Amino acid sequence: MALWALASAVGLAVDDRVLVGAPIWAKPFKFFVSFAAYGLTLAWMLAQTTWGRRTGWWAGNVVVVTSLVEMVIITGQVIRGKRSHFNAETPFDTNLYTVMGLTIVVLWAATLVIAVPLLRTRIADRATAWAIRGGVLIALVGAAIGFLMAQPTAEQRAAGNLDTADVIGAHSVGVPDGGPSMPLTGWSTTGGDLRIPHFVGMHALQLIPLFLIALVLLAPRITRLRDAGLRLRLVRVVTAGYAGLVALTTWQALRGQPLIHPDAATLIAAGVLLAAVATGAWTALRTAPAPDVVSVPAEPASDSKEFTA
Repeated sequence: MALWALASAVGLAVDDRVLVGAPIWAKPFKFFVSFAAYGLTLAWMLAQTTWGRRTGWWAGNVVVVTSLVEMVIITGQVIRGKRSHFNAETPFDTNLYTVMGLTIVVLWAATLVIAVPLLRTRIADRATAWAIRGGVLIALVGAAIGFLMAQPTAEQRAAGNLDTADVIGAHSVGVPDGGPSMPLTGWSTTGGDLRIPHFVGMHALQLIPLFLIALVLLAPRITRLRDAGLRLRLVRVVTAGYAGLVALTTWQALRGQPLIHPDAATLIAAGVLLAAVATGAWTALRTAPAPDVVSVPAEPASDSKEFTA
């Protein structure tokens, strides 16, 4: 995946074709990078398991095979100058998209199988266990949001020609795909976009463990963070807040609202979520033990050679 990401980057530089409002090699590039991170993280998580290792190994191989099939189809469609997702233009395109849908279902199921040993394995550090389990469960939810994109949109249903339509499904909600979008991400700036909660949810797999790693790296400088209990409480707060963020961005997208143009209801919900996370973090820090105080030996009493510091 990493090597193919480099090849896609070359494609971005030398191929000026545009498809659905974006450079044609942008989709495979983003997918290759995402799958590389996904596979690397799952491999690290599987290495932490002590239960069901053989099952996890087989499920990991299923993830590899299905992701490769997915990317072969996406890249092949780019070479042909065709869109890969939602394409029902010809029977061949429809069959390719059907295969993609099946591989994603199998990939999701394989990740769920991997989650089982991760949930059952006893990991000595409770913060690490919570970060891994919370990350994989939220990632499963984020991946499942992708299935919403495959459903016909309200506009496509209203047109009443699903049997003959060239496109069935969409990333955007309330507006057609390919309209004004944010740089780099390509997320819609005029309507909702289900790719946002899909992206946010799936990358919980990396971001929550990375948060814990940051706490561990900061522990030598910040004495309080040496306490395993405090790290566990902070990871719990972040995991709950992250799940809330996935729910919030999903709700916003399904209402056809752009990420960068939230209405009052979205802002209020975001404020409540932020306040809850801040309160949780403050409570965790408040209940943490105070930093160690260096004791200075007292002068020994004149009538004793022993003393208690």
